[in-house]
Amino acid sequence: MEKWFNVGKIVNTHGIKGEARVISKTDFAEERYKPGNTLTLFMPDSNDRIDLVIKSHRIHKSFDLLTFEGYENMNEIEKMKGGILKVSENQLGQLEENEFYYHEIIGCSVNTLDGEEVGKIREILSPGANDVWVIKGKGGKDILIPYIDDVVKEVNVKEKKIIIDPIEGLLS
Repeated sequence: MEKWFNVGKIVNTHGIKGEARVISKTDFAEERYKPGNTLTLFMPDSNDRIDLVIKSHRIHKSFDLLTFEGYENMNEIEKMKGGILKVSENQLGQLEENEFYYHEIIGCSVNTLDGEEVGKIREILSPGANDVWVIKGKGGKDILIPYIDDVVKEVNVKEKKIIIDPIEGLLS
């Protein structure tokens, strides 16, 4: 079964010439939205998929504005509102060493160097200089793990295991 990954959501039209206003969900906007690339549109309440070839991309305020080949006016884009833009697993690029896709990290179990189980990563936040991994702790309280070399010592996405060396106060 083919896996699909969200890269954005069409939230509105922009202008009258067929631009789609997209809230982006990708770290690789320049790559994903490059003219000539194909994104697949999944509409809510429908099993149909529409392959869309990107014609142009620009940024306006906090939105990515996209046009698609064969879609020249606002009325055609209006029908796409609410749709999710996705790429298939085979469209994912290779990452550098020690770089990971969110879907590879979410669900990993986290242990300390001493072998103490901390929990599983359920969410990733990107507030600034580094990502923060959210773990549901034993008491139900969220534990926030900064993805920095001083804390994260080993990441094995194949085995879904992560080893950390928690700084003082991190787990309390």
